Amino acid sequence: MLVAPLLPTCANAADADPPEALQQAVRQFGMLPAQASCLLRRDGDGATWQAGLAPETPLFVGSAVKTFILAQCLRDVEAGSLSEDAHWKVDDTVRSPSSPVLLDLTGSTPARHVLEAMISHSDNTATDIVLSHVRPAAVRALIASAGLRQTRIPDSTRRMISYLAGAAPGEDLGWAGVQRLDSGWTPGPMRLAVNDEQAMISTAAELVDWYRQALRGAFFTKAETLVEFKRIQAMSSAISLAFPQDLQGYAKGGNIDWGDFHCLCFAGQMITGRAQISFCFTLNWTAPAARTPDIVRRYRTAVVAALLAAAR
Repeated sequence: MLVAPLLPTCANAADADPPEALQQAVRQFGMLPAQASCLLRRDGDGATWQAGLAPETPLFVGSAVKTFILAQCLRDVEAGSLSEDAHWKVDDTVRSPSSPVLLDLTGSTPARHVLEAMISHSDNTATDIVLSHVRPAAVRALIASAGLRQTRIPDSTRRMISYLAGAAPGEDLGWAGVQRLDSGWTPGPMRLAVNDEQAMISTAAELVDWYRQALRGAFFTKAETLVEFKRIQAMSSAISLAFPQDLQGYAKGGNIDWGDFHCLCFAGQMITGRAQISFCFTLNWTAPAARTPDIVRRYRTAVVAALLAAAR
């Protein structure tokens, strides 16, 4: 069912109907064989509208939550407690799977490069390095201050993997322990990815509201901090795969394959002239891994169609 709700966290109600082509694209997104949730919101010059499907439903969003970690780190830089020029250690104390940039690096690298790896390549080792400096509690406080009541982040990506693999709440299996998981060993019964202990969960409504606030500079006190937040968010590799050609914006994708459970999420903001289109598309489904490539292909097709319709 297509809906265009007035979100409790939105400052202004939509004042126009969304384009018919966009409504059709949203209906097509909802026909994917998964639990689907999406929202698109247009602000700025001209008409304001929004369209979505089950936007208040909390779902697993994977690495899409890394936008909150980036923002809190830049807030700490702004406050003078951290520096992007500092060299941060990369070693087995923070190493985590799915790290295309830092997995095989040992030594140190500038904090700025760690932040870029976290967003542009969704590097989990980079994410855990950042979390070790900013602390999860500070990120959660930022999320709460933004009025996001259903968004949750883990203590670290490695602690989340440890918990999902059956470790005790709060336990970190360490790099050696996480590597053992590849052999089929688990410390206990595997847990569901959607849980109340260690997870990456949000709603389309909350991620859209986050980008609408954050990209206006609501959580920063210095203009240069917002510029840096935008610079790094614009590096997401998913942008070139989904945005209409020559349009710019800021985004972060997320995904997980945990047993038969799978997630895809893409959230951010697209700039069209003097208007901004904030968006989030999330799928959660349970099926054999063999079905994943087809669903990923159909997801991308649906997202591209929706963003193109919104841009036009």
